[in-house]
Amino acid sequence: MGLAERRKALGYSQEGLAHVLGVDRTTVGRWETGKTSIQPPLRPKYAEALQLGLAELDALVTRPATTPREPVGSSSGDRHGSRDRHGSGDRDDVIRREFLRALAVAGAGLPSGETDNVVEGVQRQASDDFLRMNGHLWQVYQLARAKASVYPIVRDQLAVLAKTLGHRSDTEARALCGAAGDIFQLAGELAFDDNRYTDAAASYLLAASASKEAGSYDLWACALTRHAYVDVHERRYHEAVGILSAAERIARRGDSSLSTRHWVAAVQAEAFAGLGDLAACERALDRAEKVVHLAGSTQNKGWLRFDGSRLAEERGARYVQLGRLDLAERTLRGALGQVALAEGQSFRRRGVVLANLAAIGVKRKDPEQVVTYGRQALHLAQESSSGYVVRRLQALRADFGGLAHDVRVAELDAEIDALSATHREG
Repeated sequence: MGLAERRKALGYSQEGLAHVLGVDRTTVGRWETGKTSIQPPLRPKYAEALQLGLAELDALVTRPATTPREPVGSSSGDRHGSRDRHGSGDRDDVIRREFLRALAVAGAGLPSGETDNVVEGVQRQASDDFLRMNGHLWQVYQLARAKASVYPIVRDQLAVLAKTLGHRSDTEARALCGAAGDIFQLAGELAFDDNRYTDAAASYLLAASASKEAGSYDLWACALTRHAYVDVHERRYHEAVGILSAAERIARRGDSSLSTRHWVAAVQAEAFAGLGDLAACERALDRAEKVVHLAGSTQNKGWLRFDGSRLAEERGARYVQLGRLDLAERTLRGALGQVALAEGQSFRRRGVVLANLAAIGVKRKDPEQVVTYGRQALHLAQESSSGYVVRRLQALRADFGGLAHDVRVAELDAEIDALSATHREG
């Protein structure tokens, strides 16, 4: 048994073990593959996490890894299960570093001011080609039941874009940065849905950096909003409020015909609800609802998809957070009918609404409501393989308390536990 096998036997993902040790996930990956040595100050903590003595840890460290990683350029293993589901491996890091390096040296191709009409035409063509492909990938992602199936194509698109940036002039790179800010947000969405929070945050930060370089305020604000969502889901609400405040300021400089600032407000409402601030939450929801007054298209069906269709779901979920159960139930029941008619992400969206209705049952100590809605949400999580819905069910399970003595709730508890284990191992 090697380090990776020992970690998996104890139920840790690379992300989870990294959190325990206070290091980055990629550091754990490099230790497991023998690419770097474990720093002496971290060895006792690492041994304790793996439930080993230092001598036993040393024995595992000196033993070669049983499943070495394939080279970065390989496509077969990366796409068919060689990576830890909760840690994408070194290839994502390589792509991100390549993008940053390409951005840094992009100006070496042509001196400033020497672009001509031919170069500008090539620049526009390359950027347009990437944006068209990005738009297609967002559509596939939106329609896919199993979001992870889109990941290999997105990873390839990122790799090609990073390589293309490395051979462009300053002016061309700036145009391509818009495409990068777009596709890095999709990569972050996929990582987030797969419970890889470190990868998601890194992708969102790169998306924000690229969007800023491109001078695209709406794209930049959306990247920051997605990054804040990582904090929201890890209950770091104060940190999320700070990022969202910056996103709000940037969105004001963007296109007022787009729904960016309204989406920022919707996520602000969730952060304020997490802080227990009902008044601030209501104000943010009211700002979000003004999206219905926008004329024409309010979204581009890619990195910005907020059109107000989810406002009932959002408001209901916020009332659950704040303990306003009657308001929450009435709102969520209405939202359930709307989601049933929605296309694309209806599995994921419906699963979250059902989990919130089950959460109301938990707060009311009503096992019938918990089981009725919880089992439906569980079924949708199984159908969609959505890590997002699984997380909501895990949070629900953590609050069962005395309800777990009810036979039906105990059965649901066991099924959620089994689904969570399958999701970790998948």
